[in-house]
Amino acid sequence: MLRKLFATGSLLTVTLMSSFAQQNTALEVVAPPADSTAAVADEPEKKPALTISGSADTYFKYDFRKQGANNRTSFTNANNTFAIGMASVKFEHAGEKVSAVADLGFGPRAMEFAYNDAGIFAAVKQLYVSYSPVAALKFTAGTWATHVGYELVDPQLNRNYSMSYMFTNGPFTHTGVKADITAGKSGFMVGISNPTDLRLLPAGQIEKKFFIAQYSLAATDEIKLYANYVGGKNPDTSIVNQFDFVGTFAVSSKFNIGVNATMNNTKAWDGSKNVDPLTWWGFATYLTVDPTEAFGLTLRSELFDDKDGAKGFGTSIFANTLSANFRVGGFTFIPELRIESAGASIYADKNGVFNEKTAASFLVAAVYKF
Repeated sequence: MLRKLFATGSLLTVTLMSSFAQQNTALEVVAPPADSTAAVADEPEKKPALTISGSADTYFKYDFRKQGANNRTSFTNANNTFAIGMASVKFEHAGEKVSAVADLGFGPRAMEFAYNDAGIFAAVKQLYVSYSPVAALKFTAGTWATHVGYELVDPQLNRNYSMSYMFTNGPFTHTGVKADITAGKSGFMVGISNPTDLRLLPAGQIEKKFFIAQYSLAATDEIKLYANYVGGKNPDTSIVNQFDFVGTFAVSSKFNIGVNATMNNTKAWDGSKNVDPLTWWGFATYLTVDPTEAFGLTLRSELFDDKDGAKGFGTSIFANTLSANFRVGGFTFIPELRIESAGASIYADKNGVFNEKTAASFLVAAVYKF
């Protein structure tokens, strides 16, 4: 009897073990592979429709003659004091064919950039909507930063913290409509806008529009060329034509060259006709070297000519600016030395008397981008 029970129990045990082994083998066959990310990696990455970026900057500047009036370019008017630049936030929302940008700035830099506006309206750096019916064509309406020149209002997008004379005297923004067309390595932009830097036309003056245009050529991956134009009749009836050229040349992964040349021709209105034109022009080179990812140097050398007095100088100015960039993540620390010389006595001495032909200043700036 015991032998029968033992035999029966043994048979039951073997049967159960055999059944479990078969089930386990079936589970191993249908189990996912050990590297389950392989299938996920093949799926296209979905980018968020809303992108938020921005920056914040502050600086300390010292004029060697202790005269803030020796600064004649944008955004660095403080002297021998700590100063803030701008807190900036940019919202970009992109759909399949339609996108919108709201670019806001708060602080002295933003107020100077939007000098024709007041109150909260001055915080609008850019505000526009774009529609792209096909990949090679895009229409834009609103306010956007100018296509003219090499430098940009956002400090994190420049290597020098102080600005050039050409940036200071050139257009800042355009408000209107434009079309961008891409054809191979070439790009074309044409548009109609309000007169330079005017989001709203002043009351009681003529209402004319400006024509704006750009031709761009990506000759190679290392060489980019841009020919720019802005022209039209201002609300005060003066006629403006400005031609501009920008070139960037990546000599190597550690060294590149930028050039900018511009010429502005303005015919003022004397009450009955437009008088002979007054011309100002400028040329600048930007030599940039980056020995490491954490450190770089940029030398800007600019010749600005206003001998006609169109901008109130009545002379030519040669300005050299050497800026170091120390980078850690989104933070950049910029020590900068600037030396200028002019053909006339346009700079103040230590007593505030304008009888000097040279000026020099030093600044340190901190810029953070996100």
